[in-house]
Amino acid sequence: MTNFLTAEWRKLIMANYAVAPNILTPLLPKGTKLDIFEGKAYVSLVGFMFLNSRIFGVPIPFMGSFEEVNLRFYVKRWVDNEWRRGVVFVNETVPFKAVAVIANWLYKEHYTAIPTKHKWLINNTKQAINYYWKKNGIWNELNVEASATSQKMQLGSAEAFIFEHYFGYTKVDAASTIEYHIAHPSWEIYPVEKVTVRCNFGAMYGANFAHLSHVKPNSIMLAEGSDIAVKWKRNSL
Repeated sequence: MTNFLTAEWRKLIMANYAVAPNILTPLLPKGTKLDIFEGKAYVSLVGFMFLNSRIFGVPIPFMGSFEEVNLRFYVKRWVDNEWRRGVVFVNETVPFKAVAVIANWLYKEHYTAIPTKHKWLINNTKQAINYYWKKNGIWNELNVEASATSQKMQLGSAEAFIFEHYFGYTKVDAASTIEYHIAHPSWEIYPVEKVTVRCNFGAMYGANFAHLSHVKPNSIMLAEGSDIAVKWKRNSL
């Protein structure tokens, strides 16, 4: 299957919040249902670096590496006697308008372009990973301090649930859905020791998520990431 996009996704922070399922149900793409972990539906505020991006193998001049921040939730679809586990993006934020326009056009996603920046401080024992994005003149931030020693995810763990969703689903409208495959190996994770989340969820993601600005995430995770490939074949459901 042809790769549409190849890149590296690195130093992925996930701040995970349990939310009422009825908040997410109106956003469900046709053909999917909420993927639940231990009786709860989750959204994740995600920050990471998008590095060395290529479209059909061709580097993207001047815009191949950038920060991305997104809010996503988890779904599944029954296909050929098994569940395909995937994610739905409420919104994806990048610093380049051209990247947002192309992604919205090709994948009918919900990209916006606003200023972003990051700061990594890494030594042999510790790492501080910081992502920032500016909305309405105010900088939001998602920061962690973590061990520099990685470990494998355990089968059935909360980390495996959050990170190991290998399909993307987009709600085009009430009657149609786009499905695409995202390929990458299982990621190593780092024990997180300290976290800072300052996000105006209402301004970024709408009134239904505004309450998350005032609650602590249920969990915080940091993964190393890897090379990834987004397949060109898209299924319309």
